Amino acid sequence: MLRSFHAIILGAPGSGKGTISSRIIRKFDMKHISSGDILRNNILNKTQLGIDAKKFMDKGQLVPDNVMINLITNELNSNSNLSWLLDGFPRTRSQAVELNKHTSIDVAINLIVPFDIIIERIQRRWIHAPSGRVYNTDFNAPKVPGIDDVTGEKLIQRDDDKPEAVQKRLEIYSKTVEPVLDFYKEAGVLEEFSGKTSDEIWPSVFKFLSAHISPHTLDVKI
Repeated sequence: MLRSFHAIILGAPGSGKGTISSRIIRKFDMKHISSGDILRNNILNKTQLGIDAKKFMDKGQLVPDNVMINLITNELNSNSNLSWLLDGFPRTRSQAVELNKHTSIDVAINLIVPFDIIIERIQRRWIHAPSGRVYNTDFNAPKVPGIDDVTGEKLIQRDDDKPEAVQKRLEIYSKTVEPVLDFYKEAGVLEEFSGKTSDEIWPSVFKFLSAHISPHTLDVKI
């Protein structure tokens, strides 16, 4: 077994990346490192990197690669003795190349879910805008269709959850992630897991990781 194990997780919006990540963290002694959380925490704590990033965000611009790399590597360096799962980064091949200069990656986990399944899943998501409560007509439906359980107010579907918008997001993601996947494939660390649901994908992910890092406890049930 490796003293520490470094993994990244990739997957299209709606692919179940959050669900799989939470299961990995629950079952294995790994720290979940989210690029979004790192960015928010640095901005909240007003670190120099956070201040630098906020300048671009306030202008509606993307945070430059060099700033994001510094944010990520600072966090990884502070957890250098731990096994971790990096989520939300890298998003481009150039980011993957830079990240590789600072740390080793033992595996890049890529979740493959058919786009039609993702579109169908996301279009069934409705929210209560004032509170942020999220419903899904498949597995977390409101008691009364279209109505928030708590307030009785109407639910809405976000514009970016509508089928046309989801399709566009998936097409953009597919184009941007392909060079990242190629990079990790060339490095020999890409592992891809396919399925229609997280429950279908998870056993294969668990089996793979169990061969490289010990589960949290003696109970290795998935």
